[in-house]
Amino acid sequence: MSFLVRPVGARGRRLPRIGAMTSSSSAAAVAVQPPPHVPLWPGLAFALVGSIAFSGKAIIVKLAYRHGVDAVTLIMLRMLFALPLFLALTWWASRGKAPLTGRDWRVVLGLGFSGYYLASMLDFAGLAYISASLERLILYLNPTLVLLLGVVLFRRRVHARQMLALAVSYGGVLLVFGQELHLAGDHVLLGTALVLGSAISYAVYLVYSGEEVKRLGSLRLTGLATTVACLLCIGQFLLLRPVGDILRVPEPVLWLSLLNATACTFAPVILVMMGIERIGATLAAQTGLVGPMSTIVMGVFILGEPMTLWLVAGTVLVFVGVGLLARWR
Repeated sequence: MSFLVRPVGARGRRLPRIGAMTSSSSAAAVAVQPPPHVPLWPGLAFALVGSIAFSGKAIIVKLAYRHGVDAVTLIMLRMLFALPLFLALTWWASRGKAPLTGRDWRVVLGLGFSGYYLASMLDFAGLAYISASLERLILYLNPTLVLLLGVVLFRRRVHARQMLALAVSYGGVLLVFGQELHLAGDHVLLGTALVLGSAISYAVYLVYSGEEVKRLGSLRLTGLATTVACLLCIGQFLLLRPVGDILRVPEPVLWLSLLNATACTFAPVILVMMGIERIGATLAAQTGLVGPMSTIVMGVFILGEPMTLWLVAGTVLVFVGVGLLARWR
């Protein structure tokens, strides 16, 4: 035998039985319950490791250049090894999804060209002339470039505080650029222009990919766009170089390219996505601060690049400027 107890209110009114709650009251009761505690450290760890791994790309490219290989061959090898991984990612992310329309394919082709093929090609070419540290600081200007593209393409307003943040961040890059130009010579200007072109190309991808991410999903769009870039890089090599050149690539370059394709290209995409899924895009983006710092540290200890006061000051200014921009937006 069971008993139903109807509690009495403060004024003697009988309260409804728990089992007789309406759907609205039960929903309200659920709403006020505190959410389960979800630890942040797994998501932070994924985002941090992904940022560091992606930053290692510049170090591997600089090491490969020491063996006399050119940018066209180097980026072809990276994309050749990465192609099966991104094909698998595309297949996995497309399961149960609607097939792509003609418009979808045109957009994917454009985003793959801008965001991964052209951006990667210019970046690899620029790394032949500038240090890995300066390269990473230039690429870290992406949020400021997205803001400027919004002004140019969509006539968005820029407030005075945002202009201050832009001035601080670009002042930091100019500080490091001036020091490197003094130490390494005029070719630094060409390398800086190439890497800046890479950053602009990727910023264009970010500006136009927003709606497509909502429609196709981030992993599916990334897999499709990078697959397009892989095919373009391989096709570029076949047009510009004899196929037999692959057989003359030094063995260390092959191993470095395999490492670049897996640990510094494919793995960071998955790790950062897993981090965003657990801690959100805002916090995951903040962990990107580790990227330039890890590149600078690896450049000093692995490549023997100098650690100067100008580099430290410029890096701090870039971090402060991008941080202020993120806060004031």
